[in-house]
Amino acid sequence: MKGREWHLRRRPSGTPTASDVALVEVTVPEPGPGEVLVRNTAMSVEPYMRGRMSETRSYADAYPLDAPMTGHAVGRVLASGPDGPPVGSWVRHELGWRELAVVPGAAVDVVDVEGVDPAAFLGVLGLTGLTAYVGLRRIAALRPGETLFVSAAAGAVGSTAGQIAKAQGCIVVGSAGSPEKVARLTEDLGFDAAFDHRAGPAREQLAAALERAGTDGIDVYFDNVGGEQLEAAVRRMREGGRLTLCGAIATYNATEPVPGPRNLLLMIWRRLRMEGFLVGDHEDLRPDFERDMRAWLRASVVRPLETRVSGGIEAAWPAFLDMLAGGSVGKSIVDLT
Repeated sequence: MKGREWHLRRRPSGTPTASDVALVEVTVPEPGPGEVLVRNTAMSVEPYMRGRMSETRSYADAYPLDAPMTGHAVGRVLASGPDGPPVGSWVRHELGWRELAVVPGAAVDVVDVEGVDPAAFLGVLGLTGLTAYVGLRRIAALRPGETLFVSAAAGAVGSTAGQIAKAQGCIVVGSAGSPEKVARLTEDLGFDAAFDHRAGPAREQLAAALERAGTDGIDVYFDNVGGEQLEAAVRRMREGGRLTLCGAIATYNATEPVPGPRNLLLMIWRRLRMEGFLVGDHEDLRPDFERDMRAWLRASVVRPLETRVSGGIEAAWPAFLDMLAGGSVGKSIVDLT
């Protein structure tokens, strides 16, 4: 059986280009003992993948050259052994960037798609939603009525985090990269205020957004960006505030070090706590997360924010570049059918 998959040909310098990768046709073997053959129907493209294209030290191993890249995908089982999931089952796994995947049976999660778009298991019902849930519930210990500022709030994790906080009765302020994205946050997702981080200095934009939201400080900052916005958030934190570090997209394509916050002395004066986290360390929260998220989806308290890209496997790399450039909103999902 033939299938196509994206291979990394060379390490990008700065912003990735089309010459860094190749779409390759391969012969897909029959699954061996303990393996399943999956036809992928959708995959996600995500910021962390940029880090795996480089050899710099990270929490995840670098992609090998001249081999298929990996990432989250959902699909249906085409072939399976006696102990594997039945043929036709919907599964989630990490061998994306390809049309067909031979996956160890222990590495697939069978998902219940009744009443749910299977692609939701790449977004609000997947690691995206779990990341937002863990960051707010366990790392930040967000309490009802507090004020949350979330950067990259029109992104996959940021948009979900903001909606979860609104479900808890919090005041939510977000940043995004265009007036159109700002409008989506306030008009569609219920954010109390939002600002375009490209429109001026972050400290001024954030101060004005907090005033529009009717609050003068931040209890929790959910950071997806780093850099200037992190410094602006530290400046506006209330005493005892918490800063949850989830991502640092401002640094991903940088070819020189990005300056860090210059006002960390305020963390001492205001007794602030800053903590980074990796969602894989918190799998014990998944049952609570799935219960709560399904309830929020049924009640339309959380609405998936997605950019759906058609065109099959050929569209995956252009979709990844568009996501990195800020051209997408919410979760970027590529339909592979």
